[in-house]
Amino acid sequence: MQVLGRAIAAAVDATESTFIIALEGELGAGKTTLVGGILRSYGVTGPVRSPTYTLIEPYETASRAIYHLDLYRLTDPGEVEPLGIRDLLTGAALLLIEWPSRAAGAIPAADLQVDIAYPALGTEGRQVRLTPHSLNGANVVRHIVAAIPELRQLSA
Repeated sequence: MQVLGRAIAAAVDATESTFIIALEGELGAGKTTLVGGILRSYGVTGPVRSPTYTLIEPYETASRAIYHLDLYRLTDPGEVEPLGIRDLLTGAALLLIEWPSRAAGAIPAADLQVDIAYPALGTEGRQVRLTPHSLNGANVVRHIVAAIPELRQLSA
């Protein structure tokens, strides 16, 4: 997940606008590990924890503001408005949103959806599906596939 996170960060870094990544998957599937790979690529050091209780963890990097959101504890999409997520959509901000389905219809559309799942019993790793939802998202997926040889084989 760290390698994929670094590839995502490199691809997103080629965009100059706000970029939103929606991260879905079961508890423990690797969403926060993926976010850690992205943050490391931007020079963030120290532990990366899911902001389950604070809901939003901001990171200022040399090239962009990054916001890691965890919406797991939300019980209603109406709880999103007080978080001020729309106020974060400035410049080249990067929003990494775990559990976006908990706020369906109350948050901006993602440029890229990342679904992480456990593989079949008896196999290792994770199954990851990247789904672009914008032109920038499609460009990012192309960069990721070009950067990771294993993905080039799967997408051919």
